[in-house]
Amino acid sequence: MSTNFKQNLEKYADLAVRVGVNVQKGQTLVVNGSLDAAEFVRLVVKKAYEAGAKHVNVNWNDDTVNRLKYELAPDEAFHEFPHWKAKEMEELAENGAAFMSIVSSSPDLLKGVDPERISNFQKAAGQALTKYRQYVQSDKMSWTVVAAPSEKWAAKVFPDASSSEEQVEKLWEAIFKAVRVDQEDPLEAWNKHNENLHEKVEYLNEKNYQKLHYTAPGTDLTIELPKGYTWVGAGSVNANGENFMANMPTEEVFTVPKKTGVNGHVASTKPLSYGGNIIDNFTVTFENGRIVDVKAEEGEDILKRLVETDEGSHYLGEIALVPHQSPISQSNVLFYNTLFDENASNHLAIGNAYAFCIEGGKNMSQEELEKNGLNNSITHVDFMIGSAEMDIDGIKEDGSSEPVFRKGNWAF
Repeated sequence: MSTNFKQNLEKYADLAVRVGVNVQKGQTLVVNGSLDAAEFVRLVVKKAYEAGAKHVNVNWNDDTVNRLKYELAPDEAFHEFPHWKAKEMEELAENGAAFMSIVSSSPDLLKGVDPERISNFQKAAGQALTKYRQYVQSDKMSWTVVAAPSEKWAAKVFPDASSSEEQVEKLWEAIFKAVRVDQEDPLEAWNKHNENLHEKVEYLNEKNYQKLHYTAPGTDLTIELPKGYTWVGAGSVNANGENFMANMPTEEVFTVPKKTGVNGHVASTKPLSYGGNIIDNFTVTFENGRIVDVKAEEGEDILKRLVETDEGSHYLGEIALVPHQSPISQSNVLFYNTLFDENASNHLAIGNAYAFCIEGGKNMSQEELEKNGLNNSITHVDFMIGSAEMDIDGIKEDGSSEPVFRKGNWAF
């Protein structure tokens, strides 16, 4: 790899540590990373200690080992999640640790595996990590998700490249561009980007629409918004008042739907990588918030099992707006990875709602959040619905409407 690559990798690790989790002096950082990304993980560890971290704990994972478990372990193994691991994560969060996930997995990792095994493990993990997930979704601590290539992921994204080395190189370039590492001063570029997204947030919060109406080929969907909802975007603030960036890249502004206020049908516009499988060309139908029908050309069984995870997985927990002319969309790279693909397209999330998307939500109990119209689930899975053909109207309390999106882009 070139000198330029080494410089960009260094800048990326620095960005993930200083802007992503914003490591504080004396803090513990937990890094979840793959053996495929070992060089990048080690660089993150170095940058975290240089930023003043007291401990950097790395949890290594490996696609091959994960696949072997799904192929060879007994059925009962997928009904369990290590109690000690859930407790460790809770305790670290309660003591102010920051968390970074570096995703690298192949989108087809579990292709051909019995969907019931995948579903059982998703449920077991979701239930065990309920408390930790509540901490994450109320911004108790700093956390971020970034990415680094693996050979199999790169092969999926760039199948026409001449060698696996070239595939990985091209994926690194696409990631660097998406997270603005290719710019001279990435930290400054992110500050400006944060400001731009907050302009959209302020405009939408001022409008205080009661509903959004989405229309596009295969989509006619109305989403009611709960009282006291608030749009957010880009940077977040943890319980100690420290800034962090939960996803890098991010191009979205988002809020919560009213759990029982979603009606109509919506068509996916990009493949969804979920549970080591691809779900593609699917339609979801809602009545009074509840998913009443799903159809998919690929991965329908996986999608149905996702919806059946628990009661809350029959409802939505997030709505997010991303213009079609966002940088990732304009790159024309299909990443087969939600971290990137959701930032190229308007999207919705099946499952749990973010507490910080309603006034005072960070300090509400689960019961209070539900009373205010927010969904509760052990899962949260984004899927992409945006395109250059999507229009969205904001409907006010008096029934009048205004354009929010036209032909896939902001209409204001």
